Amino acid sequence: MSRRVSPRPRCDRCNLPSHLCLCAEIPRVETRTRFLLLQHVMEIAKKSNTGRVASLALANSRLLIHGSPVEPLDTAVLSEPGTWLLFPDGPTAPPDAPAPRQVVVLDASWSQARRMTQRLPVLRTLPRLVLPPPEPGLLRLREPTHPSGMSTLDAIARAVAMLEGTEAAAPLEQLAALRVQRIAECGTLY
Repeated sequence: MSRRVSPRPRCDRCNLPSHLCLCAEIPRVETRTRFLLLQHVMEIAKKSNTGRVASLALANSRLLIHGSPVEPLDTAVLSEPGTWLLFPDGPTAPPDAPAPRQVVVLDASWSQARRMTQRLPVLRTLPRLVLPPPEPGLLRLREPTHPSGMSTLDAIARAVAMLEGTEAAAPLEQLAALRVQRIAECGTLY
């Protein structure tokens, strides 16, 4: 007879197990660029949900859910002027293009993100903000499935550095490193 183990309590805000809660360390990062996080419905309950943590840190952000059967996605916000898509391939903006006013970030696995771009035609029309591959030594919980793979929080930090400077991105980078460190120190208790 097996005994069912009840799940650890989670923080309602950052979704991490209560003993790993990052809420007290989440900075408030001001950016000129608006970040629109388009989160796949399957990411909502994941403990590794760094998109949620990023949206809590970014003052100029909005979190939308893709694939919810109860809340349809209003795609009009995706086609606002000056909107770019953070994605590793596709039509990049011309070198003389003005900086984006809004960046859409897909918070999903690679396969989910690809399907999102197929199912939302407006995403395919957006110029791409392409990040260089991550440097060796980037703290991670697991190896990525894509050569440019990194957590949503890491990707947003790198996009902020690219668009607004390394000083603006530093609090997000520190938060991402702290998250990985806490989870790694906790080991199997996660």
